[in-house]
Amino acid sequence: MAGSLSGVRVLELARYQAGPRGGMIMSDLGAEVIKIEKLGGEETRRSEPVVRGVSVYFTVYNRGKKSLCMDLRTARGKEIFAALVKTADVVLENFRPGTMAQMGFAYEDLCKIKPDIILTSVSGFGQYGPYRERPAFDPLGQAMSGLMDLTGKPVGTPLGAATSLVDRYTSLHATIGTLAALHHRDKTGEGQLVDCCLMDSALTMVEIPTAYYLLTGEEGGEGGRPPYKCKDGHVVISASGQAMATRLIQIATGDKDATAAGFTSRAGQGDARKQAVARWCADNTVDHVVKTLLDAEIPVAPVKSIPQVAVDPHLWEREMLVKMPDAVAGEVFVPGATIKMSKTPGRVGHVPVPGEHTDEVLSSILGYDQATLTALRRENVIG
Repeated sequence: MAGSLSGVRVLELARYQAGPRGGMIMSDLGAEVIKIEKLGGEETRRSEPVVRGVSVYFTVYNRGKKSLCMDLRTARGKEIFAALVKTADVVLENFRPGTMAQMGFAYEDLCKIKPDIILTSVSGFGQYGPYRERPAFDPLGQAMSGLMDLTGKPVGTPLGAATSLVDRYTSLHATIGTLAALHHRDKTGEGQLVDCCLMDSALTMVEIPTAYYLLTGEEGGEGGRPPYKCKDGHVVISASGQAMATRLIQIATGDKDATAAGFTSRAGQGDARKQAVARWCADNTVDHVVKTLLDAEIPVAPVKSIPQVAVDPHLWEREMLVKMPDAVAGEVFVPGATIKMSKTPGRVGHVPVPGEHTDEVLSSILGYDQATLTALRRENVIG
């Protein structure tokens, strides 16, 4: 179905997660995303976990794209890429800063090919700054931003998230920046460079305690949020505001006259009222705690395992989990579109095999005939 970015063409030179996930979101919204991979396919096609011959890692972030396998190290490959740039709106890349310049495709070079092109660059530490040259993956962003230390406060040692949280945040910033650049281009005719990085994105997750420290010289401002233990699991309770907190304490203590004056959901473990809530949870099942608090209009949720999440009917009804046929695995499960739009819903496409769209892209966009494609394939320029 048509998406709001229908007619927008993105050339993706991105690997791993932060860049490709940004391309995935734009594809969901209707953009034509042409993923340019090395001959044989991007390296993450072989990244663990691998199930029935396909990488779950690659599958999750690359559905809905067109795959063009091409050797950009060759002169002919560079020539083809430059020709594609002339037809594109956005180039999305996540190489280490300076790599695009070494290839001959720095932002200034791309502007000579197409003056209004938008280059969205995703990196570890940004296109400028003292750490510019450093390679980086998600855990480094968690570590250097203070997020890992903050998350570990309740257990007394730095603790990284179990998933690549910073990569996902960065992909959102890259997408938002690209959309803003497209809007600016539509108004002015100007393209621009969009610079997003893991370190900047990670800092946005600790912006309150960082600002608090700069103002006071003390650590604090936002603490950990450990769940409450029940008889058969754990729950998270977010009783925000005095009215909610009062209802929570009254339920936990059985005292209808109890108040929450001075109490917050982040009160220390030594707070007697928080201890009462902990005891009440420990004496009851997850289902009882959740039902009781929801009936009292207090936000509460069970802490679910991945197997429980995978069969959650709410997620299936919202099509956040999608099963689709796959050329290699037979069928795969991919994430659905996280942005629901009433008039331009977009679509979730299949996972391409390496080079699946090479001939289609080069013939339909650049007008190459079969003889030219055969010659390029014989010269190992395309695959």
